[in-house]
Formats: sequence, C-alpha cells, structure tokens
Amino acid sequence: MSKTQDYSTYSAAEPPLNLRADCEHCFGLCCAALPFAVSADFAMDKAAGQPCHNLQADFRCGIHDRLRETGFRGCTVYDCFGAGQQVSGVTYGGIDWHQAPATAAQMFEVFPVMRQLHELLWYLTEALGWPAAGPIQHGIADMLTKTEQLTMLPPEALLELNVAAHRGEVNELLLRASELTREAVRRNLKQQPKRQKNYGRGADLIGAKLKGADLRCVSLRGAYLIAADLSGADLRAADLIGADFRDTNICGADLSSSLFLTQFQINAAKGDSSTKLPARLTAPTHWLD
Repeated sequence: MSKTQDYSTYSAAEPPLNLRADCEHCFGLCCAALPFAVSADFAMDKAAGQPCHNLQADFRCGIHDRLRETGFRGCTVYDCFGAGQQVSGVTYGGIDWHQAPATAAQMFEVFPVMRQLHELLWYLTEALGWPAAGPIQHGIADMLTKTEQLTMLPPEALLELNVAAHRGEVNELLLRASELTREAVRRNLKQQPKRQKNYGRGADLIGAKLKGADLRCVSLRGAYLIAADLSGADLRAADLIGADFRDTNICGADLSSSLFLTQFQINAAKGDSSTKLPARLTAPTHWLD
C-alpha cells in the first residue's frame, strides 16, 4: 500500500500526478468496467463489465491512434482523474484481472467509485490553491485528507461507501470556495460586467448563442452547454463545475482562470489554438484535426 499524497505542496496550476490518468499503469479499466451505447460517440454497444473488443492482452487499445476515425470519439474524451492506476496499483496491489479472474467483477465495480473520489480530489486540490478561499482553507485541507483516506480503503469498503453523501459534504466547501473567489475577483475587476444573467444550477443552455459573451465570475454549475456557441466568450473566474461541454464551441474563448474546469470537459468541447486554458489543462490533439 502506497503512502498518502501530500496535497498541500501543490497549487491549482499544478495538480499532483496521481490525479492525472496514467494508462501505462492501469488494467484497461475504463475499457472494461464502463458501459456505452452505439451513438455519435461510440460505434457499438458495450455492457458494463464487458471488455471492449479493441482492448488487447496488454491492456492497451488496439485502435488508440484512430479512435475518432473508427467511431469511438467518446474514448478520446474520457478522463479518470487517475483512478485507473489507483485501483490497479494500490487497491489491487498490481494484480490484474487476467492474473486473478475472480477479482474482475469486483474491480470493475470499484473503479467508478474510485473515479468519483479522484474527481473530488481534483476539485479540492484546486480550491486549496485559491487565496480568496483562505477562511475555509483548513476545512478544505481536512476534507481533502479525508477523501484521500477513502481512496485507500480495501475493495469491500469502497463498495459500501456512500459516495453521494460524501460528495454532498465536499460540495458545500467547493460552493463556498467558489463564492469567495468569484466575489474577490469581481471586486477587483477594472471594468464590471454589464447586465449579466443569473444562471441557476443546471441551466439549460443547449445550443445557446453566447458568442463573445462576458461571463466573468458567473456560476454555470451543472449547466447544459451542449453545442452552445461560446466562441470568444470571457469565462475567467466562472464556476464551471459539472457543466456539460459536449460539442461546445469554445474557439477563442478565455477559460484561463475558470473555476473547477476539467480535462474531461475540455476534451468534449470544440476549441482551437486561440482558446485560453488554465495551466493545469492541455488542449486535446483532436482540436487540430
């Protein structure tokens, strides 16, 4: 069992490596544990716990270099926040489901639980680096430690874990950190936004025309931004936790200091070389296709 990670040494711009997917040290868990249905994102149906037929014996993808061309666009979007290598190397001690077939079903159930915990670690680590969240920094640090301890639980305990309840506790801190940070940024803006709309959580913005919109410091938590036009929009200090960015046009948009933005969201969007991203994220290669 590996020792716990000291997250206090990381900033929002530099999340720890164990929160980044490392496919070389994973047992192909996203390719086996997760279900998908034939759609624009996947060329076939696959049930949960059924290994994809493209998954090779060494747990590598046989069509990795041509996933999008062969109808598996969804695979190029997915990000596990490092849960794959945690389950493979720590929870199961490096013993894969080929070596121990009896562990396969349980391992495939554990993986989605771990993925949720690692996503929370990503958000907490980011919030810990925000100066304006100082009043609740100790609470964030304590919750981060608690969450990391949960990732070290044995498989049986992970499957009994009430992740929804824990997520609720974490979300209270994340929401407060967001409010403190957005208010601090708003106070220091040289030019205040004009007549910004107050979007509620889960706002339906599917296909919305928001080209060039000033969305600084707004909350778009859980917003449905599917196929919305955010090209050239200013999303600095906007809270984007859980926002659905599938096919969202963010070409030329400024997301350089957006809050709680993830690689998963960026991978699902349509951007270009002029899209400004936080330092902790990278432009996906398919943006250049």
